[in-house]
Amino acid sequence: MIGVANMDDVRAIETQAQLADLPSSTYAMICRGASINLSAPALSFFATVDEYRNGECWTYGQLVRDITRTANLFSRFGVQRDSVVAYVLPNLPETHFVIWGGEAAGIVCAINPLLEGEAIGELLNASGASVLVTLAPFPGTDLWQKVQAVLHKVSSLKHLVLVNPADRMPHERRSAARALQRDECSRLHGPGGIHSAVPSHVGIHDFSTAMASENGDVLSSAVEIGAEDVSSFFCTGGTTGLPKIAIRRHANEVANAWNASQFLGESIGPGKTIFCGLPLFHVNAVLVTGLLAFSRGAHVVLGTPQGYRGDGVVNRFWEIVEHYRINFFSGVPTLYGSLLDVPVGEHDISSLEYGLCGAAPMPVELLRTFQERTSVRILEGYGLTEGTCVSSVNPPLGERRAGSIGLRLPGQPMKAVVVDENGRYIRDCVADEVGQLVISGPNVFAGYTRADQNSGIWMEGGDGTRWLNTGDLGRCDSDGYFWLTGRKKELIIRGGHNIDPAAIEEPLHRHPAVQIAAAIGRPDMHAGELPVAYVQLKPDTAATEAELAEFLRREINERAALPKGIRIVDAIPLTGVGKIFKPALKRREMTDALGAALAEAGVENTTISLIDNNSRGVSLHVELSDPALQVLATSVLGRFPFAFSISVSARD
Repeated sequence: MIGVANMDDVRAIETQAQLADLPSSTYAMICRGASINLSAPALSFFATVDEYRNGECWTYGQLVRDITRTANLFSRFGVQRDSVVAYVLPNLPETHFVIWGGEAAGIVCAINPLLEGEAIGELLNASGASVLVTLAPFPGTDLWQKVQAVLHKVSSLKHLVLVNPADRMPHERRSAARALQRDECSRLHGPGGIHSAVPSHVGIHDFSTAMASENGDVLSSAVEIGAEDVSSFFCTGGTTGLPKIAIRRHANEVANAWNASQFLGESIGPGKTIFCGLPLFHVNAVLVTGLLAFSRGAHVVLGTPQGYRGDGVVNRFWEIVEHYRINFFSGVPTLYGSLLDVPVGEHDISSLEYGLCGAAPMPVELLRTFQERTSVRILEGYGLTEGTCVSSVNPPLGERRAGSIGLRLPGQPMKAVVVDENGRYIRDCVADEVGQLVISGPNVFAGYTRADQNSGIWMEGGDGTRWLNTGDLGRCDSDGYFWLTGRKKELIIRGGHNIDPAAIEEPLHRHPAVQIAAAIGRPDMHAGELPVAYVQLKPDTAATEAELAEFLRREINERAALPKGIRIVDAIPLTGVGKIFKPALKRREMTDALGAALAEAGVENTTISLIDNNSRGVSLHVELSDPALQVLATSVLGRFPFAFSISVSARD
């Protein structure tokens, strides 16, 4: 399949009935992709942007060998189909070995290394991990310190596998880096080293040494991996309260990778090079720039352990594209905004075919400006962890409708439905009618690890099929393109990072002076949204915004969730039944944020009106006092994901 241009192509793929021939596991899928050409480059890595020209490279034969070795290592540790191997790692080649080797032996659990130690400990306990793979102590990183501090709280843990960052340094610097690593161990833990800092019942292993001694030809386990076996746990909830962990099966991941490959067609396959800059604890990086690419024999480039956050990666991105002849990369709107500030100059980026954008709404003006300046086409899409990753994308060969999340993937039904006040299905929406977005298909996950968290997420969709309620509002036009119009889940999306408002609200409610707290996202042209909190104090109490901010710094384990502003108000708006009415707060922040952005750009004396449109969501109208500022105002407003109009007030 060369790719999709319209819904007729999607339906044509579905009639081919190729799903029955899918591999039974992610390991088998990678092996099938590798068999296209075992000597082809599969995975490249450079530790710093200054070394991008001299990156390490694994062929497909070497990639499968190291994945197999890793799986056999875990099997030797006693990992079985229901055992959990957790990883808390940055973007390293070893991270891929652990993900796919872990799925070939047991269940892999991805944990965000940017979380604080307490949050990491909560997720390790919630997953029941028996094996943990993380970084060894190393100068300039604090991951080991965060993990080590909570190991004594994880009763299920039996084996600790440490990846030494020195192993990925260039050969000429590797010996010196290993000496620094040993010095860091001594500095942190004295003569006893790591063994003195880890519970005595936990075995400690060096990843490179242990993995290298394993057989890389065949899996040692006699247990055959089945499509319905659980492959992975991905964390989707906030970091306070009860962790929410999504259960995914091999069939989910294999189907989503196959469906996406049919949709994207020849843009991902042998001879194509994919850049991975998103973090490998996130489903987009793991599936789109991981399993999908490997299943098609493409070449994946890992750019620094921190990905796009790595020092100099964005500033030298076009150099990296030119050197590796990158064909495809995936990012979030904030990345594209940052790349706009980096001139392409004389760099040859003609190899770039597409950039995939998801995780948050992309401002239409940003999309258009990026494509005009770089000639790189952006495919805006939509997905969620519970749907494995990708649910819809703008077609690579057809019309890319700015502001749309595109056509659904083949084999993955998706629709907007009308529901009653209790969330029960009434009927399918007609074209352009806003409703609840629901999805079904082999990509849809098995549920959350906690049974009580599965209440209300499933829906009978009028056809006898079980549908997953995404929590998002949207519409589908007459040509099959979907459009998001709101998020019922109220997640705050900061630079592609999902923040549960409860992660802010619950700690605030523990403050003795707080009566009501509500966290929402404030529009931001750089981060997409920034968390802010509204607080109503109890009668006869006092607290300042600075005091509440300091309180939250001690209570919140997720740095990204720390509010950028706290607003103390006399009364938080409530609905008729006493629930917090967040739309009123969001409108206030939206008006203030847009007005501030315009003023900062030099567009003064504006009047901003917000308009609710049943089929398009919230839009805004800006009235200017000076017609000469209209072009500048259009440029500023275009960096936000809202429809807008501009008028000029009549002069006196």
